[in-house]
Amino acid sequence: MRRYHGLWVTRAEGTAERHMIVSGLDERVGPARQLGPEDVRFAHLMPAHWQDQAEPNAGDGETSFARLPLPMWTHKTEHGVLERTVAIRRQSQGQAPALLVRWRNASSESIRLEVRALLGWCNVDHLLPVNDNFDGTVHARGASWGFRPTNELPHLWLSVDGISAFRSEPVWYRNFLYSADRLRGYDHVGHRWSPGIIELDLPPGGEATASFALGDPCVDAAAAFDEVAAEIEQQSRQTEHSKHALADTLALGADDFLYRGVGNRLGVLAGFPWFGEWGRDVFLALPGLTLARGQIAQCAEVMTGCLPFLREGLLPNIYAKDVATSNYGSCDAALWFALAAMRFADAGHDPELVQQKLLPAMRSIAEAYERGTDLGLKVAENGLLHAGRNDLNVTWMDARTSNGPVTPREGLPVEIQALWYALLAYLAEQPDGESASGETFAKLRDRCGTAFVKAFWMADIKSLADLVHNGGPDPSIRPNMLVAAAMKRSPLTGPQRQGVVKMAKAHLVTPCGLRTLSPSDSKYIGIYGGGLEGRDNAYHQGTVWPWLAGFFVEGALRAAPKKSRQKEASALLQWLDELLHAEMARAGLGHVSEVFDGDLPHRPGGTFAQAWNTGELLRAHVLCREVIDGSLQDIS
Repeated sequence: MRRYHGLWVTRAEGTAERHMIVSGLDERVGPARQLGPEDVRFAHLMPAHWQDQAEPNAGDGETSFARLPLPMWTHKTEHGVLERTVAIRRQSQGQAPALLVRWRNASSESIRLEVRALLGWCNVDHLLPVNDNFDGTVHARGASWGFRPTNELPHLWLSVDGISAFRSEPVWYRNFLYSADRLRGYDHVGHRWSPGIIELDLPPGGEATASFALGDPCVDAAAAFDEVAAEIEQQSRQTEHSKHALADTLALGADDFLYRGVGNRLGVLAGFPWFGEWGRDVFLALPGLTLARGQIAQCAEVMTGCLPFLREGLLPNIYAKDVATSNYGSCDAALWFALAAMRFADAGHDPELVQQKLLPAMRSIAEAYERGTDLGLKVAENGLLHAGRNDLNVTWMDARTSNGPVTPREGLPVEIQALWYALLAYLAEQPDGESASGETFAKLRDRCGTAFVKAFWMADIKSLADLVHNGGPDPSIRPNMLVAAAMKRSPLTGPQRQGVVKMAKAHLVTPCGLRTLSPSDSKYIGIYGGGLEGRDNAYHQGTVWPWLAGFFVEGALRAAPKKSRQKEASALLQWLDELLHAEMARAGLGHVSEVFDGDLPHRPGGTFAQAWNTGELLRAHVLCREVIDGSLQDIS
């Protein structure tokens, strides 16, 4: 168990932080009142691991679980069989998000069900301390009960249909042990608060549905549940009969990462359970999360929503409620934004939006980088883009320990140059493409391309350096070189792309994605595990990342000779399907874990759902299918 486990984690309206609202349910099943004595022992269903226990308690009776179409637990107890199904109503026009829970008596006898909702009532990244000043007042509004233990969040409203009552009886559940967090070196003993008990009488086959909502009640819990269930069941039926069921199942989870932030801005959460909105992750994931699924308007809304955050050519590494409180520690978030915008424009979507908003933003990014901006970003005379400092990692390989950056990449990181060249090349294609210094983007592109090949191409091994620093190349075999091989606008020739892809196949490709460092390197670490420092040491030193499959697939398709491209696409599609088949039910159901060990058997780690994994795997899958069916011509 881990402290992030919960039934409902959400943002209250107007806040930038995610809060643990309903962490769990303590359910107790007994006979109906008229069928048993008052002192009968109820079956306790809640699994828990208490601090003073060596092993966790799984709860009474036997429990089985079915994920689809909605998550459902079936509890077989001495008093009967209870089914619990949970659903989330997403925020949409005119309705707030809500947690919906339905209980069904699958027995031939009536049962009595008593339920306590355990509230986290804290930032999801923190553990809730015992607060004896929590306000246990119950506020009634029609058939709903409201609780507000502290004033940092709005009222939480509980509404229940069926034969029910609520008994106010506030209590603290103390000293839960979160064993996963203990292994990871974090605080791991926490507490939960419950305002009282829902009392339900369920006849044979009888149902009751509860809703939990912030601010205002979701008064018709049963109708809300039925609406969500009908939509999910329809999606599940369509996916089940799809030719590409695995990818379509992954696509169903893409919306999990889209959320409405402060001011109703549409954003992308980097991953679950602990990541927020991170600029690099947003724009790496966005094309796959949206364009690959035909969600053009969503893509446009995310891109335009970020533009007020553009500052001196940079976009936030971590978004907060406004520019002043956001973190601008990423040199490449704006470059990934530019790549997403290029993909949007290259596909022919909304030319007016591209010309009026996206293109001016891209020009401003290029001009700011040419002038020089924060994070050590400055364009050299040869057109290459310097980034970072020796004490500051500003690329995606940004892990740090007490000894500083694990993979120092100050200087000229290869993927930054590839993104920079692509941006210059795109701007050079546009009318009026003049840089602020009066030098055309085309001239700057040409200088950058020539310098890139001269600085990075290692003819002896027919591949690219990962970094150039103080004039010298770092020959470490890492996947960053694939960004240059995958780009539509790249300074690499066809044979050079082929060399990069061949090197990646030989050293980096695994069944789960690509390693971050070749196993032949003395710095390679094959196991991602241990405490914080141990994990950070391994994070980019051999650990496998699935999102890199997107650039590997695109690079392999661009490198393949035209006559064999469809065959290559078929092989890559099989690799992707095998990855999805193996991983989508291993850690995060319907999702692919953040990372895997570099060594066999490639144990999953990190977050159980990662936006750029979903996005890039979907994009890669669509690329392969379009090459196979001949609908994608612009891939050479």
